[in-house]
Amino acid sequence: MFSWFDSYNVYDENNNLVYEVKGQLAWGHVVKIFDRNGKEVGKVDEKVISLVPKFEIFENGKKIGYIKRKLISVFGPSYDIDFKGWKAEGNILEWNYRIKDEHNNTIAKVSKEFLHLTDTYSLDIANSHDALHVLMFVIAIDAEKDTRENHYKQ
Repeated sequence: MFSWFDSYNVYDENNNLVYEVKGQLAWGHVVKIFDRNGKEVGKVDEKVISLVPKFEIFENGKKIGYIKRKLISVFGPSYDIDFKGWKAEGNILEWNYRIKDEHNNTIAKVSKEFLHLTDTYSLDIANSHDALHVLMFVIAIDAEKDTRENHYKQ
């Protein structure tokens, strides 16, 4: 239930730093995203008092939406996203996801990479202006999975 001080960097396809992601001490997951100049541009904030984990998404201090896992999903995890009609669906192993718009066009493909010491994801994003939003939803999906796995361990 506690998110400690996880921190990692996000790079583009040319290995240039794009974002720095920092967790903060909180009840539930709270993760802030900073641009390469150190300005906070986004935040993912878990609402702990909820039937299923729900993550509110903020851009430049303003709430722009949320994501929560659907309770019933047959072929893999599926998420309700309250943002521009987006939806996210993952494969049964929860390693790969697609984020789609309201017309079922793919906004991003998310793949977990292996042979790394930490969780590493590759994000293939159709339009660069969606990069921050995709990143925040991927962080929320990963945090939801972490919350669920830690809950079952207890």
